[in-house]
Parts: sequence; structure tokens; C-alpha cells
Amino acid sequence: MSILVTSQTRVLIQGITGSFGARHAQLSLDYGSQIVAGVTPGKGGKFFEHGAHKVPIFDTVEEAAHQTGATVSTVFVPPPFAADAILECVDADLDLVVAITEGIPINDMIRVKQKMQGSATRLIGPNCPGIVTPGEGEHSHGGCRIGIAPGYIHKRGNVGVVSRSGTLTYEAVWQLTSRGYGQSTCVGIGGDPVNGTSHLDVLRLFNEDPETEAIILIGEIGGSAEEEAAQWAAEHCKKPIAGFIAGTTAPPGRRMGHAGAIVSGGKGTAEGKIAAMKAAGIAVAETPSVMAETLLRHWGKL
Repeated sequence: MSILVTSQTRVLIQGITGSFGARHAQLSLDYGSQIVAGVTPGKGGKFFEHGAHKVPIFDTVEEAAHQTGATVSTVFVPPPFAADAILECVDADLDLVVAITEGIPINDMIRVKQKMQGSATRLIGPNCPGIVTPGEGEHSHGGCRIGIAPGYIHKRGNVGVVSRSGTLTYEAVWQLTSRGYGQSTCVGIGGDPVNGTSHLDVLRLFNEDPETEAIILIGEIGGSAEEEAAQWAAEHCKKPIAGFIAGTTAPPGRRMGHAGAIVSGGKGTAEGKIAAMKAAGIAVAETPSVMAETLLRHWGKL
């Protein structure tokens, strides 16, 4: 089991012919992901070739999904066009859209959120590293890598990871893998103020997944998503959770890294988030270097 994607998930890539999209299409194919289509308007009928792989390119998402059975899209489309790329997936009734693009205007994302209300399509991102469900083979190849995460650090296992920070996602995954503990699924939800999937959304999915036995939840200053997830976990989740909040030294009013990482009006502080986690019974790591250790100790594995 896993959440959201498996080794059988059929994926299309919007922007597969751009340099960034092409590079990560190659890495995902090497990982064993089922990349079945590319979408670049005006290049329909051509192919994206990599090694033994020959991926057909289509002009539209609808055509690509219809012809190949793809149910998930990865968006590597420049910021001015990314919102429409996401909505094209909604119109095609895809199950999941993973928007890697950074710098999408907030007004565009508000429009996307409004149009997605009531839709069956789930959005992860934007400005996120994506999602990885590790496979069973060497270096866990044969799983599903969607986005930009380094596939080789992952290992098949029972720890779910959800994070606003891409870099800290990789750090938590590598710490777990280095200690012999694999991951069920790793979800980077992104750090933009207007995004699709929240900590709470992923936490619910991990709680329902029988293979996920423990969880690492990584947040940062700004917003109230981590507090909401902690409150829900206190009442509904019996699985051990370790958390980390980035930005404890950030001055109020200063944006730190992500567009959503800003403390304003006394809300969204690291101290408030850490207090909420501790009150919910979540073990909080003091530094990024001990995230896995904190979970394993809380889980009774150390």
C-alpha cells in the first residue's frame, strides 16, 4: 500500500520538452515510473526519447489522457501559463496534478482554487518537489517518482513523510534510509500561501493507509496548517508522529524562503506551531539533523 500514487500509476508530463521538464522526465523514467505521455502545445505527434523509452507527445492533456490512460500530471510549465495547465488537468478529470512550477502569481492560484472547488482532481503544490512512492528494487527503483526529488535516497518501508520544504523532505528521507527505515510515500506539498493539498489532507491519508506505521511531518513558519494538522492528529491519529518546524529564528514580517513562510499579526510563529504539536503528543525535533532519530525514539525503535 501507499498513498496517492503506486508503481502502476500512469503519468503525463506537461512541459516535457523544456530543459527542466525533460531532465526530470529522464530521471523518472530511469527510476521506473510509468511516464506514458508528454504534453507540449504545437508538438503533438512527436516523441520524447530516452534510452529505450519513446514517450508520445500530445498537444492537449485531454488527448494525452484519452490516448494513454494517464491519470496523473506533472506540471513543468513556466509561471505565466502554469495555472491554465493545472486547470486543463481538471477539465480532463485527472485524479492528481503535481505542480512543480515556482513563482505562479497568487491571483492565478486563487482562480485555480476557486475553479477546482467540487472537482475530483487533487492538486499537490505548486512550488513543490512532488511525490515519491518507493519501489522494491535496487535503490527502490520501480516505484513512482513524480517531480524533482532524488529517487536514489528513497527506500521502500513504513514511514510516511509530508513536508512544506523540499530540502527538508530529502533530509528526513535520507536520515530514515540511512538507518534502515524505508518510506511508504513521501509528499512535498510546497510552501506557497495558496496551494492544493495540506498537511492535514496527507495526514488523513497516512492514517488510513495500513502500510504507513509512523509519520514525519515537517512544517515552517506562516499560516496555521501545522496547528490544524496537530489538532486533528491529537483526536484521530494513533500512529507515532515526529515533527519539525523551520524558521524559529525568523524575524516577524520577513519572508523566509517560501512565499508562505512569513509571520504576521502574531500568527504563524514557530513557537505556536511547536506548542501545538507537543500538545497533540507529537515528538518535536529540535534541529533538522535529528528528525529521524526523534521519530524512531518516539516510535520505540531506539
